Amino acid sequence: MPVSDSADRASDIETDAAESAEETAAGLPINELFYSLQGEGTLAGVPSVFVRTSGCNLRCWFCDSYHTSWEPTHARMSLAEILAEIESHDADHVVLTGGEPLLHEGSTTLLEALDERGYHTTVETNGTIYRDAPIDLASVSPKLASSTPTPDRDPTGDGEWEARHETDRIDMDALARLVESYDVQLKFVVTDDGDMPEIRELLADLRAAADVPVSDDDVLLMPEGATRDRLAETRTRVAELAMEYGFRYTPRLHVDLWNDAPET
Repeated sequence: MPVSDSADRASDIETDAAESAEETAAGLPINELFYSLQGEGTLAGVPSVFVRTSGCNLRCWFCDSYHTSWEPTHARMSLAEILAEIESHDADHVVLTGGEPLLHEGSTTLLEALDERGYHTTVETNGTIYRDAPIDLASVSPKLASSTPTPDRDPTGDGEWEARHETDRIDMDALARLVESYDVQLKFVVTDDGDMPEIRELLADLRAAADVPVSDDDVLLMPEGATRDRLAETRTRVAELAMEYGFRYTPRLHVDLWNDAPET
């Protein structure tokens, strides 16, 4: 269901970490809601319904969902409308993604409703927000320094987000609570070899902060790239790094299949 074609600008939601009770009752700001294959992580290839919320508290320069972050757009959908659209597809898996879906209190309400209906839920999150919700797989993608929109990489060219993104991109308390509470995959977007020392340092800090073990098997390296051409430049080296460091490699199956088409 392409809801973004008639969407309203969502400039107010990317900075709010919580919604009012009235907004929660009204549902969620939805940028896209569609049926496809999971393209990333341990469930790559699984048919899934994707619920993409609008609004994000970070601004990665390489964001592959530009219209949920840099220029957020959405259509407001009620919980009943979202559930009806999900149930219209023959799928047992639902992926709640964004943007940053855990910005919204309504995401917890949706996850509770999906749990009651027996769906397997994956939440794609940047790991800066924790919510107490029924989540089957927390797909946590901590943002590395290489994600910061420096002036030479800021798609808007105004440099407004550089300092804020760099300050907010890692919240160790939230990361530790996510790891302690859910089945987790830690999915790092890798641009080049220079990311590896930061990944190892972040993992050491997380292992010290969390009350549960963090296995290398739960660490996935994903090549940066939202187009086939860009992935052709990055994926071979990232695969080599996964073998070198003993982590897992994850493809971007949807990019391989459909390039950068929306709703894939």
